[in-house]
Amino acid sequence: MDALPLDTSHPAVRDYLSLVRLQVLTPLSLLINIACVIVCATVSTPSINGISKLHPTAISPNFGIIASYVGVIMLGQIGYCLLLVTANNPDTKKTLVKGVGYSLVFSNVCMGLWAIAWVMQWFLVCTILQGLILVALLYSNVALLVYHRPTSARWLDTALIHAPMRFFFVLPFALLFPLCLFVKLGFAYTPPTPDGPQDYNKWHAWAGFGVVMGTNAVAFLVVLLRRDIVWCVAATWICVSIWSRRPKPGPVYITVIVFTVMHPLALLSSYIYWMFFSKKQGARVRLAGEDEHPGLYGNQQNRSQALGGGQYPARGPSGESVPREIGEETWG
Repeated sequence: MDALPLDTSHPAVRDYLSLVRLQVLTPLSLLINIACVIVCATVSTPSINGISKLHPTAISPNFGIIASYVGVIMLGQIGYCLLLVTANNPDTKKTLVKGVGYSLVFSNVCMGLWAIAWVMQWFLVCTILQGLILVALLYSNVALLVYHRPTSARWLDTALIHAPMRFFFVLPFALLFPLCLFVKLGFAYTPPTPDGPQDYNKWHAWAGFGVVMGTNAVAFLVVLLRRDIVWCVAATWICVSIWSRRPKPGPVYITVIVFTVMHPLALLSSYIYWMFFSKKQGARVRLAGEDEHPGLYGNQQNRSQALGGGQYPARGPSGESVPREIGEETWG
């Protein structure tokens, strides 16, 4: 068989082939993810929610709220796949190949496998899979923010690439990885009771407090410093899912209630500071007497008037200044 008339070692050819592979593998991985999660949530016995009820922890979420969160992730990824297939902008293609790459494919497959492992109660496997998802999505989000920053000129990239990737990342970071780790380490109270365990130590309240405080503190700083709307919505959503499922120990319940209010306030205050203070400080400082200084004139006409006679000094063939004649009016 004859070799392809292409130099596959050329960077442009390799990027094109990577894009073609992603156009096939990304929708396929998303279908695997959706199919596994839906089957394990609705058909299998016990279901994902049933396992969560069998092993309640201090940070266990409300199933319906988290299900809607996962649904938003799926919708965002459908938009991502459409952009992946129809993208024509070279910068967009570069972002898809270099910024996201195969991390999303890997994360979708791992998420589908996690759903199967969760209903099978293989909690060590669940923890490992969520850890792998966390690392893969962290890498992609850092690459997107450092090398492919979102811009208003490419708002579609922001909506269909940056937002879904960040929304997906917050789920294992703030909830699923700690939840799987808690169940594996035995931080679940068994047997489950409607009012929680009678022995307060069995709540593992301070371990839960450390998780929700740490993850929400990171989210708060990101929202405050970067005016990150996506992270604000995601972190608030997860806080609501945690406190809406009861019973909860006091330290965890109070913390998530407080951050449910603090995340939107941080976003609002950050935007207010940016609109009314940051722009003023970023304005150019004008020196005293700047309007009379000919070296600081901003346009050619004013500079000509400052030099006198409305014209620039004469220039020689090589660009040097030619001495002007000194008339009697110059000497007085």
